[in-house]
Amino acid sequence: MIRSFFVVLALLAPAPLMAEQTAATLFAAEDFPSNQAPMPIGSYAKGCAAGLVELPETGPTWQAMRLSRHRNFGQPVTIAFLQDLSAFAATQRGWAGLYIGDIGNPRGGPMDSGHASHQIGLDVDIWQLPAKRLTLSVAEREEISSIPVRSEDQLSVTKNWTRQNYEIMKAAASDPRVDRIFVAAAVKIEMCKTAKASDKKWLQKIRPEAGHDTHFHVRLKCPKGASLCQTQTPSVSELSKGGSGCDDTLMWWVSDAYLHPERLPKPKDPPPPPPKKKHPRQFTMADLPNQCAAVLSSD
Repeated sequence: MIRSFFVVLALLAPAPLMAEQTAATLFAAEDFPSNQAPMPIGSYAKGCAAGLVELPETGPTWQAMRLSRHRNFGQPVTIAFLQDLSAFAATQRGWAGLYIGDIGNPRGGPMDSGHASHQIGLDVDIWQLPAKRLTLSVAEREEISSIPVRSEDQLSVTKNWTRQNYEIMKAAASDPRVDRIFVAAAVKIEMCKTAKASDKKWLQKIRPEAGHDTHFHVRLKCPKGASLCQTQTPSVSELSKGGSGCDDTLMWWVSDAYLHPERLPKPKDPPPPPPKKKHPRQFTMADLPNQCAAVLSSD
């Protein structure tokens, strides 16, 4: 409540003072979701979220991790998806359910640490660590960490990668609510090897991305009727081009060109570096959709 009080003061402050506040600071200060109908506003990496729902800290088949971050808030469709996927995970040998990482701030928006996305309540990180018990204390959830399923050289999976991890990710990718899932490249390469040739269409949703060796990042589509939500190119349109993503382009992620560019010959006349983009933690309210001011000022 105290943090919310300071946010209101900031919103009522003169324009110059407000301009000095980053949006990440303002949104991180909010304790509760806005008293509005659920609506993802803007894009995954530049937006906010009205009417989010809190994922309970512990449920029949899940536990929310790192509670001190206060990032277990998502759109209703996200919470429903996690309940469904965790129930499936609980059917897998050695898994009682799922350990859920960051979803979003109570009102979405840029975060004051970590993620560039997770801003509209449709992104969630799910740990690769098997949830063997769902009785972790708050302190334990701060101390334990997930496990790497990708080798240190980034070229292969580790012994931590099991058939159960595969089945859980396949279930997530097969869910029509899901747009894409970000994983370490080695994980997708392994999944492409082990999937049946006649059953690979769902693999198109699995996308290589750096920094995903201990968790997989699920991104849901904009819900039906979410008129203020800006989705990425829908996976369905990319599927129409054919393929599962298990092709030569996938191997670029484990090539020297990506992993060790310093080993490659340097061009005589390298192109100028692209202009630096503003990081989401540098956004001010002026960078976000206009509706985000109402999200912050809502009761």
